[in-house]
Amino acid sequence: MERSGIFAGDDPFAIVRDWLAEAEGKELNDANAMQLATVDASGLPNVRTVLLKEVEDDAFVFYTNYESAKGREIEATGVVAFVLYWKSLRRQVRVRGHVSREDGPQADAYYSSRALQSRIGAWASEQSRPLSSRSALMAKVAKEGARHGTNPQRPPFWGGFRIRPVEIEFWADGAFRLHDRFRWTRQEIGEQWSIERLHP
Repeated sequence: MERSGIFAGDDPFAIVRDWLAEAEGKELNDANAMQLATVDASGLPNVRTVLLKEVEDDAFVFYTNYESAKGREIEATGVVAFVLYWKSLRRQVRVRGHVSREDGPQADAYYSSRALQSRIGAWASEQSRPLSSRSALMAKVAKEGARHGTNPQRPPFWGGFRIRPVEIEFWADGAFRLHDRFRWTRQEIGEQWSIERLHP
């Protein structure tokens, strides 16, 4: 199948890295922002924006509170979908795949790289759960800051999720809505990719 220009290559993760690098020079804020979709126990979808932190050789990694709504939904189903959309480039990447935790040294290293207040905030925030007031949150941040000092360890309820895709779609805007779309699919992780062009 003919794929050239921005769609060229045999490694979809390399294409994502290239597009992301290009977006980092053009997007005003957070070129790595992705809209992550999960499904709750009743089958109702949920979507929110998170930051893609790593594009590995065969996976995508982001970090969050495991006890958040997204964390609980991921643990229950083991699957997610996400989209990266860059308005400045008029391109997007859609991904669907299976998820596992990253809660070892790699998560520790990323947590340690964050600003101190963000590390303390991870201890203080009961993400997705009801909060009585902003002042109550700030009081808890102060309490956790005093408790953990200037070198807090990563909370056991906070870490990474690794998404191993079975489907990646690359989309680029075309004149008169005649967009270019290429879908990469595989049945199992580690298998060869099948690639097809899609109608706009």
